[in-house]
Amino acid sequence: MFDTLSDRLSATFKNLRGKGRLSEADIDATAREIRIALLEADVALPVVRAFIANVKERARGVEVSQALNPAQQVVKIVNEELVAILGGETRRLRFAKTAPTVIMLAGLQGAGKTTLAGKLGLWLKGQGHSPLLVACDLQRPNAVNQLSVVAERAGVAVYAPEPGNGVGDPVQVAKDSIEFAKAKVHDIVIVDTAGRLGIDQKLMQQAADIRDAVSPDEILFVVDAMIGQDAVNTAEAFRDGVGFDGVVLSKLDGDARGGAALSIAHVTGKQIMFASNGEKLEDFDAFHPDRMASRILDMGDLLTLIEQAEKTFSQEEAAKMASKLQSSKGGKDFTLDDFLAQMEQVRKMGSISKLLGMLPGMGQIKDQINNIDERDIDRTAAIIKSMTPKERAEPTIINGSRRARIAKGSGVEVSAVKSLVERFFEARKMMSKMAQGGGMPGMPGMPGMGGGPGRQKKQVKQAKGKRKSGNPMKRKAEEQAAAARREQAAAQGGAFGLPAQDDKNFELPDEFKKFM
Repeated sequence: MFDTLSDRLSATFKNLRGKGRLSEADIDATAREIRIALLEADVALPVVRAFIANVKERARGVEVSQALNPAQQVVKIVNEELVAILGGETRRLRFAKTAPTVIMLAGLQGAGKTTLAGKLGLWLKGQGHSPLLVACDLQRPNAVNQLSVVAERAGVAVYAPEPGNGVGDPVQVAKDSIEFAKAKVHDIVIVDTAGRLGIDQKLMQQAADIRDAVSPDEILFVVDAMIGQDAVNTAEAFRDGVGFDGVVLSKLDGDARGGAALSIAHVTGKQIMFASNGEKLEDFDAFHPDRMASRILDMGDLLTLIEQAEKTFSQEEAAKMASKLQSSKGGKDFTLDDFLAQMEQVRKMGSISKLLGMLPGMGQIKDQINNIDERDIDRTAAIIKSMTPKERAEPTIINGSRRARIAKGSGVEVSAVKSLVERFFEARKMMSKMAQGGGMPGMPGMPGMGGGPGRQKKQVKQAKGKRKSGNPMKRKAEEQAAAARREQAAAQGGAFGLPAQDDKNFELPDEFKKFM
């Protein structure tokens, strides 16, 4: 969603590199480029004005003028101001002192409230809570059935006493759900309310009535991040009509301009609390302004990547794999079974292209990342699973006939099997070297990454001996002179002026014997 904005900002900062100091003209030109980038991203005009004013004021200050690298200081300022307009610090859910905690979802029809209720329920379940989804959208056709299906997929309970489709009183359902949650010991109630295609009095009145009936601890306004500036207008109308405590962005994985996300927290004064960035129920997490700003500026989001890895990988398994790679056998204990297990763990973390997108600097190759075929992992898994246990443990025994059998079993070409085995050996060799602290091979010119074919150590040339003359007579005279010099040196004594000693009768002086 922020690709265009990220590209424009990266190009702007590239023009600042290499400058020892920034002039007024440089600051104005940079501010103008940032302004255009934000407006093209559909950020609200008041937000753009405030943002540019703050950046220009700070860029003209002492922190840039006296910096060793002014360009980096400007990037730092832009990053901090982006964090500020995105809401500053991460906003956490407020839980009731006495269970259950009531969370009410509000927003327009089509914003994704029902699906988001399931995502929030699954996320809270992962935090150790016992959520209950409540079907209070009784107007939209099949809204109740949809919530029931989503709740079943998320593995959480649902309260849906009315069939919906225009039948039932949503205010009464909301009120009864609190007693139901207490009876069934659910510590969180998530109320899914009805929406409209636009703001109207009936929608506002029903939302206000449900709010008054259940006294929610948190009212979350769900907004479609793809609808642009209208999201800001709708948020302001809900804030004035019903009131809400935080914002949830849905469809953040879309390709529309993401200005609404950058504007809504600044305009409404309410922070973005959660973001949904995919169709799966797992594609949902707390919104961190600092991490989002870092991703926009192509600095990556390593903290989120680490958190996802910690959720997926067990420390015991990771330690086991590390010990295999650090073994004295040079990583040969690491088998194709281990490789397959690691690959499946990575797959559980989500899309490979999304994971790579969290690494710093990946914006420069985002086209290649977006073109990654996720099915390659499935093909690789099929090849490994078509091998016998012995072949997985000892890939060196895989010969031509075995490759043909494995290819037939996994539905791929024989060359694909050969390529996989070769890549496995290379990967094992590289991981073993990294695990043993040898750096990454094949990465020339990078500190701590080892050598590689592109950067070999200079070979020390052997010192050339004294050249011999090509004239036989002259060469014989030189040899005789050298022999005479050796005899003279032997008569005068050994090296360092000491008298020559017979090796057989050599004995250490008394002052050195005490050290032996």
